[in-house]
Amino acid sequence: MTAIFPTSLVGSYPQPDWLIDRQKLAGRFPPRVRVRDLWRVAPEWLDQAQDDATLLAIRDQERAGLDIVTDGEMRRESYSNRFATALEGVDIDNPGSALDRSGHPNPVPRVVGPIRRKHPVEVRDTQFLRANTDRLIKMTVPGPFTMCQQAQNDFYEGEEALAMAYASAVNEEIKDLFAAGADFVQIDEPYMQARPEKARQYGLKALNRALDGVEGRTAVHICFGYAAIIHERPSGYSFLPELAESRAHQISIETGQSSLDCSVLSKLTGKTIILGVLDLSNNTVETPEIVANRIRRALPFVSPDRVIVAPDCGLKYLPREVAFGKMKAMVDGADIVRAEFAR
Repeated sequence: MTAIFPTSLVGSYPQPDWLIDRQKLAGRFPPRVRVRDLWRVAPEWLDQAQDDATLLAIRDQERAGLDIVTDGEMRRESYSNRFATALEGVDIDNPGSALDRSGHPNPVPRVVGPIRRKHPVEVRDTQFLRANTDRLIKMTVPGPFTMCQQAQNDFYEGEEALAMAYASAVNEEIKDLFAAGADFVQIDEPYMQARPEKARQYGLKALNRALDGVEGRTAVHICFGYAAIIHERPSGYSFLPELAESRAHQISIETGQSSLDCSVLSKLTGKTIILGVLDLSNNTVETPEIVANRIRRALPFVSPDRVIVAPDCGLKYLPREVAFGKMKAMVDGADIVRAEFAR
């Protein structure tokens, strides 16, 4: 990995059209329950097809020059539902309902008993990724606070108790992912931004429980939602400085589309910043110089050795050729700024 400004995805990469119905995927909010009719491949061949798609995602990342590689989340219908629906205590056949971050009701997992992890969910995914690249690898898991907000609670006394139960399951999973070969594990917590008051009440507590006793480099991703779905961007985060008190080593934020006032980064002392520098709201591929300028914007507030360069969020909803172009521009932009520090 390069000494300064290493590059990485946040998590997802576009799934091939032969694997998933991308038009149907884009025409709905990210699913919280399983939506098997999104897949174009018959169930008996799906694992093999997802492996093949993962290899394509790995090779694209390597070809673009990324330092830290993910599996592209090829096996997921959304960032959260694959893990959330694999847990004990969830009635996936009779879903509940909850409001998404835009205020619309959405089918969600219905919690009817104690939340427990029945088995590792992403360990094989990690092993497959580790076996197919010699670069550093990162895996992502949904966060306990976000899963709590994406569920109908018919069992626990309150939301905090549910979030802490999710945190225990996430904690077990993260430890297994590191044991399986992950170099980094990222927890996705977009609902901390969407519901900051609840996040202040118990979100940070749940996040730290999920990271309790974890040995390995960890990150938390907090964002404004997929740009393809949530179009309006505030100029600043409603929940970000609070993450200075988290056990996560890295904080993943977006600055590309929102033109975030990067002075807030000075409040995240000691944290590595995964700096989002790609605007995912359109199909325009940034020039490397645009990317370089977005990196430079953060440098008055965070030292170069504490910056990882990344997209704003997942690339899932972009056409694959656009996603690759943006990813390559990101690498080339990081090279420009890196060279400035080598003079």
